[in-house]
Parts: sequence; C-alpha cells; structure tokens
Amino acid sequence: MRKLRAGLVTGAADDDPSGIATYSQVGAQFGFTLGWTMLLTYPLMVAVQGLSAGIGAVTGQGIAQNLRRHYPLWVARAAVSMLFAANFINIGANLAAMGAALYLLIDGPQVFYAVLFAILCACLQVFVPYRPYARLLKWLTLSLFAYVAVVLAVGVPWSAALRGIFVPQFAFDGRHAMALLAIFGTTISPYLFFWQAGQEIEELRRRQQARLKAEPEAAAPELARIRLDTLVGMGFSNLVALFIIMATAATLHEKGVTHIETSAQAAEALRPIAGEFAFVLFSAGIIGTGMLAVPVLAGSAAYAVAELFQWPQGLDRPPQKAKAFYGTIAAATLGSVAVFLAGLDPFLMLYWSAVINGMLAAPLIAVITVMAVNPRIMGRLTAPWWMAALGGLTAIVMALGTVAMFLL
Repeated sequence: MRKLRAGLVTGAADDDPSGIATYSQVGAQFGFTLGWTMLLTYPLMVAVQGLSAGIGAVTGQGIAQNLRRHYPLWVARAAVSMLFAANFINIGANLAAMGAALYLLIDGPQVFYAVLFAILCACLQVFVPYRPYARLLKWLTLSLFAYVAVVLAVGVPWSAALRGIFVPQFAFDGRHAMALLAIFGTTISPYLFFWQAGQEIEELRRRQQARLKAEPEAAAPELARIRLDTLVGMGFSNLVALFIIMATAATLHEKGVTHIETSAQAAEALRPIAGEFAFVLFSAGIIGTGMLAVPVLAGSAAYAVAELFQWPQGLDRPPQKAKAFYGTIAAATLGSVAVFLAGLDPFLMLYWSAVINGMLAAPLIAVITVMAVNPRIMGRLTAPWWMAALGGLTAIVMALGTVAMFLL
C-alpha cells in the first residue's frame, strides 16, 4: 500500500458517481454481455496514465506546462479551456448525485446536502496539508469495496457473468455503439491525465527529489514504482466498474429495469429487488466515490490552469503561497453548485461533459504520446515502445468514438 500513490487514487477517482451511472446503465440495459469492455480498456488506461505520470515525473512539469512550453500557446489554451468546462459540469453532476444519495439514506434537502459536500471538498483541499490529505484520498479508495460487497450480497449467476467477461458479445447497432462510447469516455477521461502528472510532481517535491530527467541513472526504481502504481490503480478501477456492471445486470436487468440515468436512480431501483443492505451499500459508495472524485476533478483543473498561466501551484504549498491555484479549486468546486441549482437535468450534464471530454481526449492522448517519446522533452527516459503503441491506439479509438458521438 505504501508504494501505491497517485495511480491508486487516480484509478479510484475514475469510478465517480457519473461513472457509476454509466456502468449501471450498461449493466441494466445489456446485462453481462459488455463485461469484456473492462478487459479491453484496461491496457489502454494503463498506457495513457503511465505516459502522463512519466511526463510529470521525468520533466518535473505537468501536462499543461509541457503543452505550453513545446507547442503553440493556443494548443494549451484550448486544452485547458475544454478541460475546465468538462470538469466544471462533471463536478456539478457528481455533487448532485452525492446529495441525492444522502437523501435516499436519511431523507432531507438534496440541494442542501450537495452544497455541504461542495464546501467540505473545497475546504479539505485548501486547508488540509498535502501529506494527510493524500493519505485521506488513499483511504477513501476503500469506499469502492462497497460495490464488491453488493455483488456478494445480490447473488450473481457466475457462468453468465464470466461468459460476458471473456467471450466478447457485440451487436453493430446504435445502442451498442453509444454504450461502448460511453464506457470509453467514462473510463479514459482527460482530467485523470492532468491529475496523475501533477501528483507525481507533488511526490518529487515532498521527497525533495529532482526531476528524473536530471538524474536518469537513478530513475529506474521510481519509474518501476510508477508502473506498479498505475497497473494496480487502473486494475482496481476497472475491477470495481466490472462489479457495478455485474451488480446491476444481476438485479435490474434480470427484473426488466433497463433505463438508468443517474447513480442515485440505480441505488433506488436496487432496494425493492436486491434488498435494503445492497441499497445502503450502493448509496454509501456513491457518496464515498464522490468525496474522492470531486477533489480530483477540481485539482486537475487547478493544475492545468495554474500551469497555463505559470502561477505557483501544488497541494504541498500553503494557500498563501499559491492563492490563484487554490482559488481555482474553490471556484471549480463551489461554482459548480450553480450547475445543479439551475435545475439542469443530470443526464444532460453528463452528456455534455462526455461530449467535451470526447473532443479533448483523442488529440490530447496523441500529443501526450508524442511528448513521451520525444528525447528533447524526456531526455534518455523516453517511454517504452509498447506504451507508446498503446497510447497511439487509444488516440485512434477515442477519435473514432468522437466521430461516432456526432454521427449517431
């Protein structure tokens, strides 16, 4: 556990309430038949997150700062603007889901709960020092085990579940194409690239270690740690996503409930089918994952904006020495309250967030891959060929998904 840092938190944050809604819809609509997508996306996630983490650790600079330094300024501005917009909407959707989940558990005002969660997340990031805050995020990853417990509680027909995981089934129609696109968009999200790169830089600062590019002879153990961290973190993420699909497939799909728009709807639909215990676990998991994901969403936006404008940045800095950075975190978290106060449909919010992420993901992954193999940027520590190849493949897949998003 001690060697697992940014990769573990990044992977866990990927299963945020909006992701839970997507995986629940996939399980409810298609049963176990799309379980294989978690095996398909795993190596692609590992490659992209490994490239992002490597760029941060080797250069000592985040994704946005490297974009600004090595490419036309408009490229960095466009990427950061789209990232902030997508994260802003996504934070609002996640806070709304957390408020709805707490309402299901204890009743009361959903909007008030969502505002409280926003204030709590912002205060933790701004006022809690980096080391205890990083430990808190690691412990919050345990909330994802709620979905493992749900699967154990509801009883899964394992022969059908295993067939769905290891025997790909896919129909070439609009429904399946949209589901596949939603899975890719939810699983491989641009905000995770910026966050993991930023967190690797934080780790270098915390240990007062130079960027790896400056000490290539001593870089091997650190790069090995990053690879292990990323492999485990992304594996944890996809395993939990698979359990969510299996839980909703075994309950909602089997009972004919095939349309889910939010994670709270998925939890509420479970109660009469799977029982009170499964319902409570599912709802509590939404809150726990939201408490983990909202800071990652806000933090990744703050890293990107601060790097673009060359502001002092980092959760290891006290607020008075990085006012603009922490101000961006507060603005992204508290400002997103307006998204759900406006009464926007949660499904519509997630849709537009997915659209923006889809437009950003493919070109950003392509640029990250090119940066990671460029000796001028990475020195002697360029990414291995297999990681670059998988990064290029991911960019192509995400580009095709983006085209499909507008055609379907």
